[in-house]
Amino acid sequence: MIRVGVVGFGLGGRVFHAPLVASVDGLELVAIVERSGDKAAGRYPGIAVHRSLAELLEDQSIGLVVVTTPSGTHFEVAKAALEAGKNVVVDKPMATSSAQIAELMRQAADRNLLLAPFHNRRWDGDFRTVQRLLPEGQLGRLVDFESYFDRWRPIPKTGAWKEDPARGGGLLLDIGTHLADQALVLFGKPQAAGAEVVRERDGDGANDSFNIRLRYSGFSVALSSNCLSSPGRPRYLLRGTKGNYVKWGLDPQEAALNQVVRIPDGTWGQEPPSNWGSLHVDVDGGMVTRPVTPIPGDYRIYYAGIRDALLGKGPLPVSPLDAWRTARLLEWADQSAKERRDIDCDWSGEPA
Repeated sequence: MIRVGVVGFGLGGRVFHAPLVASVDGLELVAIVERSGDKAAGRYPGIAVHRSLAELLEDQSIGLVVVTTPSGTHFEVAKAALEAGKNVVVDKPMATSSAQIAELMRQAADRNLLLAPFHNRRWDGDFRTVQRLLPEGQLGRLVDFESYFDRWRPIPKTGAWKEDPARGGGLLLDIGTHLADQALVLFGKPQAAGAEVVRERDGDGANDSFNIRLRYSGFSVALSSNCLSSPGRPRYLLRGTKGNYVKWGLDPQEAALNQVVRIPDGTWGQEPPSNWGSLHVDVDGGMVTRPVTPIPGDYRIYYAGIRDALLGKGPLPVSPLDAWRTARLLEWADQSAKERRDIDCDWSGEPA
């Protein structure tokens, strides 16, 4: 049994990490750092609640520390946990720069410790379905891949760290990390990146809208998100020489996790047929439309992979190098937006 401590009990700790850790065999959620309040104790009676990171790190029985504090603190909290000899999972983004991620990688390697980013949306049902669909060839040769993650949130939360760029806020580091990671998983490293990164809502604050275009050999990838879309654009739109695939709506797991402390048995991660994606393919010169049965989403697979990696039974579900590549790609996107030009992606500086 691997004893796990979660640092932070905001949205990330409360909705994502604590319920997932509590739902995976072989992991035991034993401690949470909650600086004030009693939400953690109320949701997980009997758990150790610490008011500081230092208190949690003093517990020698904890083998895995999960960092789910504001993004701007990820580097310093993860570094402290590694220095204390703890294996570490860090919510996305692992840090606010690729240089910081490279430093964490060195720290973990020097101490022979596990370090992994929480890129959980690799286990969204819609993304898993796209992963299955692309190699099947039903779309023909892919010419354009579009990934959108839109919401209607016209009024920013006053004082929220996600609205403060100095604290790691902004949609580019938030949703951008997920979309960039998914593109890298599907297609590998792009040749070039162009982007617009702006703030669309009223008032000062962090960026809340981005459009990224990645150039690959023979096709392009569009990644986009904003807070002023109702209704939102399709989650995925894939265009090929034989047809298209369209998927609307977001994976249901986040909304469901907000209601539970542990994942119940049954139909977790499944979407109703009304939300399934559809193929529109050319058959003998005529377009035929048919629904695509999705693969259910399941974020538990990530933490099962962490468990197995700690036990020496399998590789990390997401490597720290994946986090570095994602961060580097977003840095090029940010550079492109500021300089108003496409940036050639030079991957030669990858950390070992």
